[in-house]
Formats: sequence, structure tokens, C-alpha cells
Amino acid sequence: MRLLIIGALEGQLSTATKMAMDGGAKVAHAPSIEIALAALRAGKGADLLLVDVMMDIAGLIAGLEAERIAIPVVACGVETNAAAAVNAIRAGAKEYIPLPPDAELIAAVIAAVARESSDFLYRDPAMERVVRMAEQIAGSEASILITGESGTGKEVVAKYVHARSKRASKPFISVNCAAIPEALLESELFGHEKGAFTGAIARRIGKFEEASGGTLLLDEISEMDVRLQAKLLRAIQERVIDRVGGTKPVPVDIRILATSNRNLTEAVREGSFREDLLFRLNVVNLKLPALRDRPGDVIALSEHFVAKYAKANGLPPRSLSAEARDALVKAPWPGNVRELENTLHRAVLLSSGDVIGPDAIVLPDGMGLAEAARAASPAAQLAQTAEAMNRALVGRTVADVERDLILDTLDHTLGNRTHAANILGISIRTLRNKLNQYSDEGVHVPEPGEKRGAA
Repeated sequence: MRLLIIGALEGQLSTATKMAMDGGAKVAHAPSIEIALAALRAGKGADLLLVDVMMDIAGLIAGLEAERIAIPVVACGVETNAAAAVNAIRAGAKEYIPLPPDAELIAAVIAAVARESSDFLYRDPAMERVVRMAEQIAGSEASILITGESGTGKEVVAKYVHARSKRASKPFISVNCAAIPEALLESELFGHEKGAFTGAIARRIGKFEEASGGTLLLDEISEMDVRLQAKLLRAIQERVIDRVGGTKPVPVDIRILATSNRNLTEAVREGSFREDLLFRLNVVNLKLPALRDRPGDVIALSEHFVAKYAKANGLPPRSLSAEARDALVKAPWPGNVRELENTLHRAVLLSSGDVIGPDAIVLPDGMGLAEAARAASPAAQLAQTAEAMNRALVGRTVADVERDLILDTLDHTLGNRTHAANILGISIRTLRNKLNQYSDEGVHVPEPGEKRGAA
């Protein structure tokens, strides 16, 4: 985690930020907004800006946007600066931290804004297989595609690979392709030359150059625009980039890791992702199992999160009851590890004693885990579907329902009348009479071999 403190706050914030990140934060300082922007343009990157609330935060954010630099801003100031804090948030700051600083508060804000997590626990054999493969290929220069549902820990695995690679002492730079607007992403990745566009007052070094010698993680790469994918492909193949507005290729030495929670093969078929780029990225695929498919990890992670958030909130140590453990293992966890962490944080706050029971483990809507598990079961889903279908039929005439059933069946059989009549359990003559009636009423009836609506 790289933090840039802007303004006369270094004495108050440096120690607290390093404590908040357990010494894992690299803290730099800039006395003014102009010097901070110059440092960012020169490739001295940061993951988060901590800015004195009395500075021109609106001007800073405008400068970042004008030069297409995407970094979250957090304002800091004494508690009496209420009006300044409100103005900072309105100007675009993500959060406000009152001074004197509290290390735990800073850690919570940094985690929330930058979505930083170094927790990597696993016990389940399904996850162990992925980790073993990651360790095998970490020392190579191969590109790696890390796939899995949202919240499974793809970025954590990417950092794990980097830390065990030959590039571990060099930068690890992450770019969230889904979080940065398309208009900014090209400049964020490749940088730009002075005068390349309105607001480009000086050369800006992009993430490719910033990561040179190290590892570049393209997070949620499936969200990248197809036009930009072509430029990315050239950069990966030839190890050179072109800054926006530049005339001279710039060599880079990086290893590419990418993540996606979408099926990229399907995206290729849909035309939203380049097949040649997929081949370049997918030298090795680390597919992370969903949390529901790695039950051995649920309790280990739960115990870790309980200890973490009891300490963070100044509470005595807590433990999970046997009933709570059973409920945690049986829950579906559609949000995976991220959802589990949030749920256990909530449970720590809601529990009234030192032992956390199942009543304290609830989802944001108040539903208990047992209810959620029942709602996610196949039988419950079928019941919900049937109920929804019944509700959809209420208020409609029999003739309307019959017409839709006949036409949907005909659509299913690609217009084959005989096959449709057999499925419906009526004679071919009855079916033809019905179809003639619908045609007379102005309803389009598919011809043999035709899909409905394809006329």
C-alpha cells in the first residue's frame, strides 16, 4: 500500500498510517498539491492520497481528473473543521479522517477506500490445489489469468504470486479496469504526453511504466473496452507501449496478471473480448473455487475475522458457538469471502457476550443464515419460480395464456407444427386452426425453421 500525504500532516499521520498497515505502508509526502501532481505524473505512484482538509481539495480532484489520474482522495483535519470536512466530501473526497489520527480508524478507511486486504488463509483441499499451482508458476514469466466469482480472493492470489516471483522486490501495481471510466483508463495504463488532450499540462507516466521491472495486475479485465484491448495486446506481445499523444514507443519490462469474474470464452463469442488477447493472457489459469465449494476454509476464515474485528473495535476476544459454526458452513455465501468477512464483522458488533451464537450472524437484511440456506436450496428456488409464474398468470384471460403457450412451444420447435402439436397434446388440425386465428388477429406466427420475432 502506497500512501501520499499532501500538506503539513506528515508529523501527525506518518506514524499512525504505518501502525495502521502494520508497517506495510510506504508513505511519501508532498508539501503542496502542485508537487504531489508532479510526483504522480513522474510515475511515483500512490494507491491513496491523504490530504489536509484546509487545502484546495476541489482543485486537486479537478487536476487529477484533467490529467486522467485515478486515485482516491481522503481528507484529514481537526474535528472542529466540520464545514471544511463537508466541503471536502462534496468536492469528491471519499472519506474524512479527524485528527489527531487513530490508527484503527485509518486502517478501516484505507481498507474501505482502497479495498486492500492481505489476508490469505486456506485449509480446504480445493483451495490448496490452486495455491500449489500458483507456487509452481510464480517463478516463471508467464502471464496468468485468475478467474472466479466476485469476492473469492483473486487479487490476494495475484499478490501471493508476485511475492514469490523473481520480481518480488519490484513494484506490484494494480489497475481496476471496472472502476476507471473508459476515457481515463487508456491514460491510466499507458500515460500521456504534454498537450495530448485538454488538461495534459505535462507528461504523465502510466501504470505500465510505473510497474516496469515488476508486476502489473489488470483487475476485472473483462470490463475493458474492445478498442483498448487492441493496444493492450500490442503492449503484451512486444513489451512496448505508446503514451497517449506520443510518437515514440516506450519499452517496458513487466509481468502481466489479470483477473475476471466473467467467463471470457463466452465474452469472446459475444464479441466483447478479443480472442487473441485471451490467448495471450491465459497461459496459465488459476480458477478460484467459490467459498461454498471450499467448506474447509469457512471456519478458519471465520475465526480469523472474529479475532480481527474484536481487536479492531476494542472488544474482548470472542469465539463462535457450535451452532454458529454449523450455520456458517451451511450458508451459501454468494458474496464469497468478502461477504463472510462483512457478516462476521457484523456478528462481532451484534453479539452480547464472549460467545457468538447463530442469532448474531445475520445478513444485512436481517435474514438469518439458516433462512438464507433454505432460500438458496434448489427446492426453494423451484418453489419461488412456481410462485412467480402463478402470480404472472393472475389477471390474464385463458385465451391469452393459451396463445402464449402455443407460440412459445412453436418457437421451441423452430416452427415445426407436428412436433409442437405432440408436445401440447393436441391434434395438428387444432394447432393449425389456432395459428390461423392468431394470424388473422395480427399476431406473427413463425414459419417452419423460423424463430419467433425473426421475421
